[in-house]
Amino acid sequence: MKFFSKLKSNMSFNIIVAIIILLAMFGFVLSALSMIGFTNTYKNGYSRTTYHIADSAASLVNGDHLDLYLNDELEQEYERTRTYMDVFCKKIHVTLIYVIKVDTSDYNSFVSVFNCVNNTVDNTNYTPWEKGFERKTSTDEYKEKYQAIYNKQSDYETVYRIKTTDGQKPHVTSMVPICNSKGDVTGILCVQRPAREVNKTLRPYILLIVISTLVLAIIASLIAIWFIRTRILKPVRRVSEEANRFADTKIKAEPLGKISGYQELAALSASIDTMETDMVNYMNNLADVTAERQRISTELNLAKTIQASAIPSVFPAFPDRTDFDIYGSMDPAKEVGGDFYNFRLIDDDHLMMVIGDVSGKGIPAALFMMVTNILISDRTTMGYTPGEIMTIVNSNLCEHNKAEMFVTIWLGILDLSTGKLISTNAGHEDVAICRKDGKFELMKTKHGLVSGVMEGVKYKDIEDVLRPGDKLFVYTDGVPEATNANEELFGLERMTEALNEVKDRNPQGILEGVHRRINTFVGDAPQFDDLTMLCIEFFGKK
Repeated sequence: MKFFSKLKSNMSFNIIVAIIILLAMFGFVLSALSMIGFTNTYKNGYSRTTYHIADSAASLVNGDHLDLYLNDELEQEYERTRTYMDVFCKKIHVTLIYVIKVDTSDYNSFVSVFNCVNNTVDNTNYTPWEKGFERKTSTDEYKEKYQAIYNKQSDYETVYRIKTTDGQKPHVTSMVPICNSKGDVTGILCVQRPAREVNKTLRPYILLIVISTLVLAIIASLIAIWFIRTRILKPVRRVSEEANRFADTKIKAEPLGKISGYQELAALSASIDTMETDMVNYMNNLADVTAERQRISTELNLAKTIQASAIPSVFPAFPDRTDFDIYGSMDPAKEVGGDFYNFRLIDDDHLMMVIGDVSGKGIPAALFMMVTNILISDRTTMGYTPGEIMTIVNSNLCEHNKAEMFVTIWLGILDLSTGKLISTNAGHEDVAICRKDGKFELMKTKHGLVSGVMEGVKYKDIEDVLRPGDKLFVYTDGVPEATNANEELFGLERMTEALNEVKDRNPQGILEGVHRRINTFVGDAPQFDDLTMLCIEFFGKK
């Protein structure tokens, strides 16, 4: 049990399993689509060939004489035509060639004029109909096709009987009109051809597709596994382990250096190296009060720089993207704070957004914030849902949380191709949403427990859909809890009013408008909490 539990929590194992499952699903879908496309193409070609056979056979029949044949007139011509059709049936290797005259009052019955049988083609046991043999139309499908031919709605009709219930072999029947000298349809010629060639040709094709897909899936799996493990998992694991180790021991280790060519991972490792160096220097150089204050000020400024480098600060963040616009701001109450936000493109179609608020202030909160941010960034590239990501992050935070700190988090992943938003809430504030041509209002959802206080908590996913023109606003509690000199709170109602005053602006204009409204309300009162906001406007694919 411990072995399987360890495998279940192993990032590499879960990613590899996910890749194999996705590739297997892709192979199954590709095989199914290929089989359907090939079958339809082959059936269309097969039916076209059968039509040409029927059209050639129809040239043997005089459409002006069908009634005379049925009245036992022109016997010599009738027998000669039947002989030609018998020879044609055997030469062309079809099962049946027959000519019928349909009752056009309701198309429910017909009379046989010619009927040629070749049971040797498909080992069938058909008995030829006699001239004048009357029979009911077997199915509504035949009835509709008879009517279409008589009404000249189509040049020919085809019926497939791949799965038969009357004991006969699978076959394809093509029907063409028999016309008189005036161009009127006087009868229908039908050619029945065995369908075994369809199944015979389809089997090796399906086998080829399955084998090819399996081989490609294995090769793609091996390449993907190698790439993810060497280029992503190993660097991320080193950053995560170093962050957790330093959070526990506060002892500087060898610099991580440039562990990856990817900008995000390189920035994280550089931030960890810089933070460790600065923190260790700070703790080891408190000689006297003056030096201590100088170093504190220096370290706090450096920590502020590090904290700022850990969150997106260059806008527009994605200048080449036209399907969304996003903007964030963080105004800490002290030099460094416990609030954070982050966003990144997981791939071309998925955007991760997160905002959090760590308990406490200053360096401990900033360090806890950095660890939390790294852990979340670590997991978002692995294909987990927000609920699954927070479940793993909570477990990691609880495992090394000797300071007994906690963090509230809202985490969302937006599918940019469909607008589907999957989010989870770990004790964080309700987000505000503004539908196109509507107003901002709070989305009341069920919250999970704050992260970092209890192991084994499972967070649930919340699903919603953003339509083009919708805007989403997320924030920390420093916004509604901003306090003026009279100790009045800004509150959610004032926040919603401020949002609706600037709802027609872009995300940057919205955040700036809300911030001005808060500053006006607070006045000269000191800021007690961090103010962090994030806003996205979804435009959709064009």
